[in-house]
Amino acid sequence: PCHAKNNVMFLKTHKTASSTILNIMFRFAERYNLTVALPANKLFHLGYPETFKASFVEEFQSIGQNYNIMCNHLRFNPSEVRKVMPANTFYFSILRNPIHLLESSYVYYKDYIPAFRISKDVNEYLASPTKYYHPADYKENIYGRNIMWFDFGYDNNAKDNKKYIQKVLREIEQNFHLILITDYFDESMILLKHTLCWDLDDVVYFKLNSRSQDTVQTLTPESKEQIKRWCSLDWELYLHFNKSFWRRIEETIGLKELEKEVNQLQARQKELMETCLLDQEAVGKDHINNKALLPFQSGAANILGYNLKEDLDNRTLRTCQKMVMPELQYMSHIYAVQHPRKKRKQLGF
Repeated sequence: PCHAKNNVMFLKTHKTASSTILNIMFRFAERYNLTVALPANKLFHLGYPETFKASFVEEFQSIGQNYNIMCNHLRFNPSEVRKVMPANTFYFSILRNPIHLLESSYVYYKDYIPAFRISKDVNEYLASPTKYYHPADYKENIYGRNIMWFDFGYDNNAKDNKKYIQKVLREIEQNFHLILITDYFDESMILLKHTLCWDLDDVVYFKLNSRSQDTVQTLTPESKEQIKRWCSLDWELYLHFNKSFWRRIEETIGLKELEKEVNQLQARQKELMETCLLDQEAVGKDHINNKALLPFQSGAANILGYNLKEDLDNRTLRTCQKMVMPELQYMSHIYAVQHPRKKRKQLGF
């Protein structure tokens, strides 16, 4: 028999369905009364895009290595993370095909990133990225190139050098026990469940922080090829860990068992949606009735949320609320529970 792992560090990468995983982690922490390493003071992330330091965690000085869960955005820095997390911590992260990732980043960060703001659309940006993207402004433009490479703590403007790439891939394999793949999200949740010895209900989810289809920009075939070149570090990262992901599944679960368990996960998700949701699906920002459940809106994206059914009994209501709670609200809630004497985090939207 295996024992559920309670000390877990999730490196939350950008635009990779990581908000959905954050919700899974927060629910797990609440269910088993675990301590989360939360951003200090007024911060909503762990110092991002600065390289992570232990002092970015609320009450690190007094709590020390007694945190169980770490999952807010940070730029990975193994030596500092290890000051916060216990020695037996399980480390995992998630990667997404850079083609979908860059289009998603473009729409989401359109208003914030100089390189995106001054180009008309994603295809114009990709036709000549160096016209819009200047490495000197890399802090402002990080989402414009090799964002996953940056999140793992590396230089996203580094030269595409085979030896360098191999060295980084080896380091990531040493630092992380598991890398999941967004493009196979349900399969990833089953692999996570097996690896952590969790239950099906620990990994069941409603999709969070996704956007309406009408804000998706269609990439030309030329743009898709250009992303592989422009974000070649992310592309190599993705290809490498996509291979190891499927290898891991074949070695540990097997494809037949995987399919069976993915079906169970989807059936459980459907059952919870029928129990919890008024519309049986996510709705646009203008159709969310309870403004307390409105997700943060960004750029040209219309970030979807959920309406809960009326008249749910208290226990069901609590379960359903947690399933649909956007990440900033959920973090603010856990912060208030863990640090009752501190001033609550002001969401301000």
